[in-house]
Amino acid sequence: MDYIVFLVAMAALIYGADFIIKESERIALHYNISHFVIGATLVAFGTSLPEMAASVMASYYGKSDMAVANVVGSVTFNITLVLGIVFLIAKAMKPKRDLFAVDSAWVIIPVIIFIVMIQDGEIGRFDGLLFTLMMVSYLFFLFKTSKEELEEEIDEDLEKEKFGWFKSITLLVIGFAFTIGGAHFVVESGTSIARALDVSEWIIGLFLISLGTSLPELIVSIVAVRKGHAEMSIGNIIGSNVANFSMVLGTAALVNPLGINIEKTSFDLIVLTSASLVLLFIIANKIYNKAGGIFLLTVLALLLQHYIV
Repeated sequence: MDYIVFLVAMAALIYGADFIIKESERIALHYNISHFVIGATLVAFGTSLPEMAASVMASYYGKSDMAVANVVGSVTFNITLVLGIVFLIAKAMKPKRDLFAVDSAWVIIPVIIFIVMIQDGEIGRFDGLLFTLMMVSYLFFLFKTSKEELEEEIDEDLEKEKFGWFKSITLLVIGFAFTIGGAHFVVESGTSIARALDVSEWIIGLFLISLGTSLPELIVSIVAVRKGHAEMSIGNIIGSNVANFSMVLGTAALVNPLGINIEKTSFDLIVLTSASLVLLFIIANKIYNKAGGIFLLTVLALLLQHYIV
């Protein structure tokens, strides 16, 4: 029964987040807010909303391992699984933007800050505040460097639809209800599954919750590939990972300080760091092809092999 509750709750969490983002975009378009401003905020926040809901709820219930593992797992899956699949199925990718020159710092610096912050075994409220300030810095960065790409993210069909306050408010309420309720039951059922399988809440957060909350990134990236915009996926994943560390982890830490056992989680932290370094190597050498995809999926296979064998 817990597995069914978990799957239903995860679906509610993801669909609720989608309702919130879509209706927020619809309202912004109604008020003639620029496409760039909408793109900057929604790209930064949108696909990370499920992770934020799950981690904040886990933090609220005092389940630090689950809250932190969700972020560690999501960032790892975003790089290895999502981009690995994108590079495997996409045709030749030749981004106009020099990703290494412009975005490389945002690939590795959040990871370094995270590793430094957890050396005392806790991500406290002050650390959480610093993380959220990093999100502010990233938004300024988007405003200065990504105008053209962000404008392309706006849903053209949504812009053409007739606006109605009743519909938008109703869908927003449904979205928040699904997101908050889904997050609650994801954490509760995930905890029950951990007890039944006699595994730690860290493992449930690292695999089940993080994989589920990474589905929006995977879906968005596959859609981008089908539309011939595969290069957008790289920027979206970098932005989503920054949001995971800053907005998701930062907000969760502000709710409750998050403890972390570095010795027990060292392998996962090494994989996280390795995945980020591999992505840095790929964008530095422009290996946006099947070789890059296999490289990333190999890192994922090492993580899975560690727990399966």
